[in-house]
Amino acid sequence: MTESPRTVRIMDTTLRDGEQTQGVSFSPDEKTNIAKVLLDLVRVDRIEVASARVSPGELDAVANIVDWAARRGLAERVEVLGFVDGGRSVDWITRAGGRVLNLLAKGSEKHCVGQLGKTLDTHAADVRETVGLALARGLKVNCYLEDWSNGYQDKPAYVYGLVERLADVGIAHFMLPDTLGVMTPERVFCAMSDMILRFPGLLFDFHPHNDYGLGTANCLAAAQAGVAAVHCTVNCLGERAGNASLAEVAVNLRDQLGFEIGIDETHLARVSELVEYFSGKRVADNAPIVGADVFTQTAGIHADGDKKGSLYHTRLSPERFARRRKYALGKLAGKASLAKNLERLDISLSEENQRRVLARIVELGDSKKTITTEDLPFIIAEVLDSKDYNHAQLLACNVSSSLDLESTASIKICLGDEVVTAAGSGNGAFDAFINALTKPLKRNGITLPELKDYEVRIPKGGRADALTECIITWDTERGSIKTRGVHANQVFAAIAATMRMLNILMHGAAAERPADVPDAVV
Repeated sequence: MTESPRTVRIMDTTLRDGEQTQGVSFSPDEKTNIAKVLLDLVRVDRIEVASARVSPGELDAVANIVDWAARRGLAERVEVLGFVDGGRSVDWITRAGGRVLNLLAKGSEKHCVGQLGKTLDTHAADVRETVGLALARGLKVNCYLEDWSNGYQDKPAYVYGLVERLADVGIAHFMLPDTLGVMTPERVFCAMSDMILRFPGLLFDFHPHNDYGLGTANCLAAAQAGVAAVHCTVNCLGERAGNASLAEVAVNLRDQLGFEIGIDETHLARVSELVEYFSGKRVADNAPIVGADVFTQTAGIHADGDKKGSLYHTRLSPERFARRRKYALGKLAGKASLAKNLERLDISLSEENQRRVLARIVELGDSKKTITTEDLPFIIAEVLDSKDYNHAQLLACNVSSSLDLESTASIKICLGDEVVTAAGSGNGAFDAFINALTKPLKRNGITLPELKDYEVRIPKGGRADALTECIITWDTERGSIKTRGVHANQVFAAIAATMRMLNILMHGAAAERPADVPDAVV
């Protein structure tokens, strides 16, 4: 007989615990949008969206989320943290339309005595009273045992006694936090196994923190022990070092432990990007699953192995997450790396020209230049002395910015065989340039794509006169692409990146292409 797959629920607390990240505060609209993606697209089982009584804005956010969720039959999956406060949290959550209270109790004697100044019996009685108030108002109640990990280690009898006193009051889930992130996977497994065996009629969740970098591993250990649910956040947001990563936990539960979970992996990168944008906290390029570079092969030998038989592929295929594999161009690139990028661009080159282009790529990589797939057509044009990517040339440009006045730009540009001039104004010098450039482009039926992201940086330790690198991400019909410009003036670096994008657009629209470079548009 085939063994049934093991299951575990996932509760995402980005909108509550994740907001305890230093400097992170989501607006009501931002919270609502993140909640919609988590429940509707990523399909997490539960979300914790706020702490009760924080602010009027928080009340509005909870009301908006619950209203949206109720219309889709998902209101029971929206949870709010509340406190033992004489029923004020219950009133707040009820006023917001909430259906689930996650009640915070003290899971260690140290917290109970040192912070509350109460005995176990007194605290348990207070918790029971609040649970009774919540149930009478129609709320479902879960209960956090704050500092459970230290409480279990220091005095397990206190933890057992608290759970025994609350076991019959109607709590749906007892949620056991590693509040300070001090546990190891072995300790999590043993402690969780003990709690589950000792209280077989109760449901337990595990809530990790990542202070030692063990958040994901501890979630897996808890799942192996048999917990009902594990808690995560998007992009590891949370207090101090944060919580366990939703993406990492979900993928490891499936791949390493064979658990059946309801997560739609194709939207993990999307929710990561959304939270990154709203939180202002950048995700590391090498972050597992969602990082910008995690599906990029840098070494030429890896590209060669993939070309000859997908030798460096694993179950973590980019297609699984609605992403794409890339092969980096730099000093470690080989013939296969170049070939993979040429294939992506649908460009054909002779063996000799590939050798020349690769030599130039290695040379640029040696000087620490950043090379992207979008740079390839320009490197090819440079190496082969081709004029294919000179469809548009900026012949002259003057930009001016003043305090409390609009910026202005005057340009002289060659579009094909036509030389034109234009002027524009805007909110900053680059905006003025874009407005000036738009005029002759419009007359020629050309529309620049939407600017999606804009980065400016100088080398570390650079001086005030250091070169500036501007990288602009554009949202085109064929996906996002990046163009790069370098100049001592950051406005002109951005202008150079824009001109590169314009040439890509014009080349893609050209009816005839040279036989050796049939298509250079991403």
